[in-house]
Amino acid sequence: MPEISTDKVVQVIFLCREGRRGDRELEAFIEALNEDEQANLVAIAWVGRGAFEAEEFDQAVATALAERSVPTSQYLMGMPHLAENLEAGLEAMGVDVAGAEEDFL
Repeated sequence: MPEISTDKVVQVIFLCREGRRGDRELEAFIEALNEDEQANLVAIAWVGRGAFEAEEFDQAVATALAERSVPTSQYLMGMPHLAENLEAGLEAMGVDVAGAEEDFL
């Protein structure tokens, strides 16, 4: 299971949906996460876009840590459909995204 709270992932999803208005806040939020949380966030996005299966999550986290070459915020903010990938990744791992989003609001 991810070593980042669902609430933090949902926060990223909502900031993504704000578009340019939320870019600075999104960047600051991602950069404030610790290295493990950032790697978990990347891994969730990768699972959501199909680069890894949910069962390979630990491998995705290890890959994210090993292959990091730019700031995580820069990498994720450049990813097309980040919010959708994060939602799909959470769902693939059995996390109730709709419930988490309702709790966030």
